[in-house]
Amino acid sequence: MDKQNNDTQTDTNTKPKGNGVGKTATIAVVAALIGGGAGGGLAYYGFSRMSADNMGVTSKSGDAGTTAVTKTKSTSSASQSAFKKVKGAVVSVINLQKASASTNSDDGWGALFGDESSSSSSNSSSSGELTEYSEGSGVIYQKKDGYAYIVTNNHVVSGSDKLEVILSDGTKLTADKVGTDSVTDLAVLKIKGSKVKTVANFGNSNSISAGQTVLAVGSPLGTQYATSVTQGIVSAKKRTVDVTDSSGNTTNEATVIQTDAAINNGNSGGPLINLNGQVIGITSMKLSGSSSSSSDSATIEGMGFAIPSDEVVSIINQLVKNGKVVRPALGISVVSLSDISSDQQSELLNTPSSLKSGVVVAGFTSSSIAKDAGLAKYDVIVGLDDTKITDVADLHTALYKHKVGDTVKVTYYHGSTKKTASIKLTQTDESLSTSSSSSN
Repeated sequence: MDKQNNDTQTDTNTKPKGNGVGKTATIAVVAALIGGGAGGGLAYYGFSRMSADNMGVTSKSGDAGTTAVTKTKSTSSASQSAFKKVKGAVVSVINLQKASASTNSDDGWGALFGDESSSSSSNSSSSGELTEYSEGSGVIYQKKDGYAYIVTNNHVVSGSDKLEVILSDGTKLTADKVGTDSVTDLAVLKIKGSKVKTVANFGNSNSISAGQTVLAVGSPLGTQYATSVTQGIVSAKKRTVDVTDSSGNTTNEATVIQTDAAINNGNSGGPLINLNGQVIGITSMKLSGSSSSSSDSATIEGMGFAIPSDEVVSIINQLVKNGKVVRPALGISVVSLSDISSDQQSELLNTPSSLKSGVVVAGFTSSSIAKDAGLAKYDVIVGLDDTKITDVADLHTALYKHKVGDTVKVTYYHGSTKKTASIKLTQTDESLSTSSSSSN
């Protein structure tokens, strides 16, 4: 397997994530086309002649070959000070995996529609040799009880058989996973803290504003460019983007910080900081490439996204405490109705022809509260409380606004009959009885 240094999520069409390690959490952004035309000639920012004064150098009169560089007074800017505060806490994260080759795959829908011969199974062989699969970034945010804790992206560490962390001074250490969360694309690692000298602090992401200067720090293209820093502004304080899984199915919506600070493959998991040197976000995704329509085209540049620090702190505290994030669940697996062919809808679902959106119940956990409330396989959920449910992202977003113990009203179609059920949300951890695109 070739080494990959491409963990940051990218997009060349309309649904990002998927380069290299970027197997989860992608975004769907439609880029507006930018029209434009060339004027017909070059614009000259001319000066009449080239001189030593124009070039910013000094020259002693009289003697040739005596040009010298003028002494420059050392100054410190706010960005320099901010970078100095955090650079020692930024690390490279190395994802090591055993070389393997897949020998069997399926289209993902066999189990849902009863085709046992194409159930979601995959046979692979492994050589047992660890190879470097990808590289990402992370930031040390706490030292406690002899360990240092690092926050990074879930997609940076996903699938790893071993993790290594390289500190800013080049020290390489083995890292252990404390907890991961695919929904927010966050993960916490820990390393021995004896070599760690710098710990980053979190700032309040709710206090930022568009136009504010920010810095992105990380390892673009891998450890060769470790602790690189780029500068930009906050383009938008809160931008809602679609999150999709490795199959391209939209599973959730995320609210992120948009920035034009240069973000490259390998930056994922690194900090986005303000000029006080505080972490206000964790870099997670970017949009890149181009979009074209007829003869016009628009190149996408300067569109990066970071998970806000307020959400990061909430998630990593749960990961350290519980090893996971506790969310309410209905105990079902679902797929969006739009992902199912019209023939399958008419044969198996028997829903009204006017129903064009919703989520189909594909399976249940062993102690599903939705099943106990009367829902059945192939029912189509169209509402949760007062929220219209059109796809999996809608269901996740509406569900995650609640906490364990809340009672919600689920509106759904059982065949052609529209029904409602009141369900008290509980935490559901059991494995689902069928494979599908998303669990709830």
